[in-house]
Amino acid sequence: MKRSHIIAIALIAVAIAALIGSLYDSSTYADLQRALSEPGKEFHVVGTLDRSEPIIYEPSVNASLTEFTMLDLNGTRCRVKLAKAKPQDFERSERLVLIGETTDAGEFHARDMLMKCPSKYNEGNSIEG
Repeated sequence: MKRSHIIAIALIAVAIAALIGSLYDSSTYADLQRALSEPGKEFHVVGTLDRSEPIIYEPSVNASLTEFTMLDLNGTRCRVKLAKAKPQDFERSERLVLIGETTDAGEFHARDMLMKCPSKYNEGNSIEG
């Protein structure tokens, strides 16, 4: 075999290994019930901020920790520890997508969060000229 063939086969093997690794490591969307039943496994959980519970963010103690309560789309409530500073306009968010895992204690430890905020371009705010 030529040296170029061996290099090409090695590159293909590395690409296949990377693809298999990314499929194995990817998380799935789930509700809080499923995430709580499988602690330690990473999930994407969609829900809303529970505005009846306090949001705890103390940058003088830990600038990379925000604690709050979330309701998933089925109404299941869970305490969340987000490993990030409190996002701007967090209280105004319409929907949250948390990326992380639950603990045996029943908390959700999120490493990342996506927010859907109210649109500035609502039909009632249109300007007619």
